[in-house]
Amino acid sequence: MKIYPVILSGGSGSRLWPLSRALLPKQLLRLVTDKTMLQETALRVYSLPARGTGDRALARIEVMPPMVVCGNEHRFMVAEQLREIGLAPLGILLEPVGRNTAPAVAVAAQYLLAFDPEALMLVLPADHVITDVAAFHLAIAEAAALAGAGALATFGIVPTAPETGYGYIRSGEPVGTGGAGYRVARFVEKPDLATAQSFVLSGNYLWNSGMFMFRAERYLGELGLFQPAMLAACEAAVRHSYRDLGFCCLEEKAFAACASDSIDYAVMEHTAHAVVLPAAIGWSDVGSWSALWEVQQRDASGNVVRGDVYLDDVRNCLVRAESRMVAVLGLRDLVVVETDDAVLIAHKDQVQRVKQVVEHLKQQGRSEYQQHRKVYRPWGSYEGIDIGERFQVKRITVNPGGKLSLQMHHHRAEHWVVVSGTASVTCGDKVTLLTENESTYIPIGMTHRLENPGKLPLHLIEVQSGSYLGEDDIVRLEDVYQRV
Repeated sequence: MKIYPVILSGGSGSRLWPLSRALLPKQLLRLVTDKTMLQETALRVYSLPARGTGDRALARIEVMPPMVVCGNEHRFMVAEQLREIGLAPLGILLEPVGRNTAPAVAVAAQYLLAFDPEALMLVLPADHVITDVAAFHLAIAEAAALAGAGALATFGIVPTAPETGYGYIRSGEPVGTGGAGYRVARFVEKPDLATAQSFVLSGNYLWNSGMFMFRAERYLGELGLFQPAMLAACEAAVRHSYRDLGFCCLEEKAFAACASDSIDYAVMEHTAHAVVLPAAIGWSDVGSWSALWEVQQRDASGNVVRGDVYLDDVRNCLVRAESRMVAVLGLRDLVVVETDDAVLIAHKDQVQRVKQVVEHLKQQGRSEYQQHRKVYRPWGSYEGIDIGERFQVKRITVNPGGKLSLQMHHHRAEHWVVVSGTASVTCGDKVTLLTENESTYIPIGMTHRLENPGKLPLHLIEVQSGSYLGEDDIVRLEDVYQRV
């Protein structure tokens, strides 16, 4: 039985600001381990035991390369992170706009049917933590049996506490051999504490994980039954999609016309084939800083620490330093997160209000909600070091083989100093090779390009000077990454 993992890598993770931002959301961050959450998600399912070994149910499963659905702005980071762990995806589908999970899974299902008319989809958000991987693998095998028989299966997490931050699923009559799954009686929105406590005590309610397994054709059939306009829009978006540098780009107009809705609302709450599989797998959606504190290993004082941190008489805190030394004294139950341009200090009971900070930054037109000082590009990255009236200093890294666009600026000149590596610099009609401690000057209005022809990263310092230094003062004349 072939299983096709479909990893949903949308969303901005705003509740984990200031670390998670729109252009670098939580699924692309190394929050729990030395791998990003996207990488952990892909490796977790891809590490299923090989066919013919271990559990009999698992031995019948063959895991195919993953498919990822993400936004256009994240495509190069997604591709690079999969390359880092040695996984070549079956495809990376690019959403021109976010339309929630129901359309995202619909376009993935249509894409998969071109490979395999019997495709069995395992739908996984890219930003979850699962600590009991062996139990997760067994749950996949049980869900595969249910989905293979025509069910739309969802993984219901066995509650460990009366959590008010999760939706719940009420289980009904048993289905399948041995009662592995249950009919879905109803879906319940996030409850208040008293209701959550009654749910846990009843033993009939499970946390809604947002993970699913079903046949692609079954899902599309049910979507067409309950949301025919959504299905038609998704079909048009796939039918008129196009390839771009190995990515599958959905047709913008058709997909933008699609309604935005979740799988739960669009299909699972209406279908007669919804089944929930109880799973005790050490799961968390890491939806807040307090949730991240809960899933990480704590020291003897209950603290979770990362980075250059000094603590004295501190209990049950999460302290994370990204760029500077952070000292915390005599505090309890706090979250302290430092980045190079913002610091968050909050009580763990108040971390859900972080989204209000992000909304404030948006309304003020500030960049801190959207990106860090270090900004990733397909060719590498740049990081702001200093800025003042009519000047700006950046640290630029160009990956081996990386090539910036052929461009010009109307309002600024640039000075480049190579710190390490080799730079190929095009300035007008002249091409120059620069190495460590060498520099060059790009006048205002001059056509230019920077490349790294070497096998090691190129590091250089850029000093910009002029009347306007915004990133929108870039006129791209030619770009290997086909950006506008």
